[in-house]
Amino acid sequence: MVKGYGFSPLRSAVSRRRFLQSAAAVGAMAIGSSGGILPSLAEVATPKKGGHFRIGVGSGSTSDSLDPATYIDSFMYILGHSLHSYLTELDPDGNLVGELAESWEPSKDAKTWTFKLRKGVEFHNGKNLDADDVIASINHHRGEESKSGAKDIVKAVEEIGSDGSGTVVISLKEANVDFPYLLEHYQLPMMPAKDGKPDLSGVGCGGYVLDNIDFGVKAASKRFANYWKPNAAWFESFEVLAIHDVAARTNALTTGQIHAMDKCDLKTIHLLERNKSLEITSVSGTQHYQFPMLVDVAPFDNVDVRLALKYALNRKQLLDTLLRGYGQLGNDHPIAATNRFFAKNLPQREQDLDKARFHLKKAGLANLKVKLSASDAAYTGAVDAAVLYQQDAAKAGITIEVVREPADGYYDSVWMKKPWCANYWGGRPTADWMFSAAYAARASWNDTHWNNARFNELLITARGELDDAKRLEMYTEMQSLCRDDGGAVIPVFANYINALSTKVGHNKIGSNWDLDSFRCAERWWLTDA
Repeated sequence: MVKGYGFSPLRSAVSRRRFLQSAAAVGAMAIGSSGGILPSLAEVATPKKGGHFRIGVGSGSTSDSLDPATYIDSFMYILGHSLHSYLTELDPDGNLVGELAESWEPSKDAKTWTFKLRKGVEFHNGKNLDADDVIASINHHRGEESKSGAKDIVKAVEEIGSDGSGTVVISLKEANVDFPYLLEHYQLPMMPAKDGKPDLSGVGCGGYVLDNIDFGVKAASKRFANYWKPNAAWFESFEVLAIHDVAARTNALTTGQIHAMDKCDLKTIHLLERNKSLEITSVSGTQHYQFPMLVDVAPFDNVDVRLALKYALNRKQLLDTLLRGYGQLGNDHPIAATNRFFAKNLPQREQDLDKARFHLKKAGLANLKVKLSASDAAYTGAVDAAVLYQQDAAKAGITIEVVREPADGYYDSVWMKKPWCANYWGGRPTADWMFSAAYAARASWNDTHWNNARFNELLITARGELDDAKRLEMYTEMQSLCRDDGGAVIPVFANYINALSTKVGHNKIGSNWDLDSFRCAERWWLTDA
C-alpha cells in the first residue's frame, strides 16, 4: 500500500540569490528531478500567511474555459492547481504522494486499483468530498464525445465505482503499473458532483476560491478558509495575468507590478541576474522544445524528408544561443535524461549536412521548400529558433519559410493544425505517460499524427511489464523508433527558467511541470506579508 501526504509544520527558505542548476547527481532519480543540487541553507524561515501574489505568464487565450478538460496553457494550469486538488501529487523531490487519495493499492496484476479517500475535505461550495465526486470527475473525460486532453488517460478505465467505505475502485482494461501517476495530470482535478455530473464553474477543494476571471487577460482568487491542507496556500489572494510579450513581462517584474514571471528571455537574462531584488531559478526536468510535423501531410509523410530535416539542424547552436546553456541536447525523442528509462546508449544525433542531402536524394528531391510556423507563445525564442533552423537547413538545400504566427490563439489555430510548427512539451513524469499522451496512435495530443505499429505494440506491452529491466529494453527501442521514424524534431530539453522577486519565499522547486509543478500559488509565500 502506498501511503499519502504528510505535511511538515515548517518550511525553509534557502538563500535568496541561489541558482538551482542542473547536476548529474539527480539524474539517478527514478522519476522527476529538481535539476540541481541546492546550495546549503543560508537562512531558515517560517512561511508567512497573507499578501496578494501576482504572477505574469506568457500564455492564456480568450478561448480558455474553466472546464478542466479544455486546459491547454500554463495560465489555466496554474489557476487550475490553485482552485482544485488531485488524487495524487508529485512532491518537489519527484516522489508520488497522496493528495485527495490517502493511500492506494493495486491488484497483483496491476489492473485494479483501490484508492482510499481522505476524510474531512471540503469543496468551496460546502460539500464534503466523497467517492461520487471522484467518479463524476473522472467520467467527465471518458465520454464518447469528450474532447479532453485527458481522454487518452482515462480511456484505459474499464469500470469505476465505490465499495461504500470511502474508497474508489478503478478497473483497467489492461495492466498499468504507473496508473497512480496519471491521476495527478493537470486536467484531472476532483470537482463536486451533482446527479453524476461535475461542477465545471471552477468550484474545487483547492487552496483558493475563484473571485473573477477575464479569459486571456487575468484571473483573481482568494484563499479558501476551510482548505484541508493546514500548511499550504499562504497568500491571502492570488492573481495570474496573461502577459504574452516577454519584454512586457520583464518590465512588469522589474517595476514591481508582479512578483514572478515565467519563460525568461535568455537574451537579456544577464540583466535580471544583476538585479539584487530578483532571483532567477533554473530547474531541469522534462520540458522540451520541438518542431512537430504532421506525418500524414506531404512532404512530411516521407520518412527521408523527416530525417533530412533532423540532420540539417545544429542542436548545439540552439542549446548555446537559444538556451544559453540552460538545458540539454535533445535526440528527437521526448524522454529526459532524468527518467529511469532514458536510453543513455542511443547515439546522439548531430548536424550532418551530407546525411541531410542523402535523405533528400533518397526521397527523390534535389531540394525542398517547406513552411515552419512559429510564435513565442510556443516558447520564448521560438521564432529565433525557427530562423536559426532556416539558416542551417539552407546549407543542405532545404528552404524553410518561417511563418510568424500571432501569439493569441496559437494553440487553437496553429498547433496540430499547420503541417509544421514550433511547440513545447512540459513533459511527463513517466515514459509511458509521455508516449501515451503524444505518440500513441489516435492519442488526442499526438501532434505529429504518427502511427507506428511496432511502437504501439511495445507501448501496451511495457505498460503492464513488472520487470524493470525488460521495460528498459522496450522503452529504449521506443525512443529509437521516435528518433528515426517519428515526426518530431526535438533539439533541446529546456530548463524551467523563471524570475521571482526576493520577496517570494519557497522551498525546493518541483520539476514535474513549470513554476513548481504549477503549484506556485500553493507552495510559495511572501516574506513581507
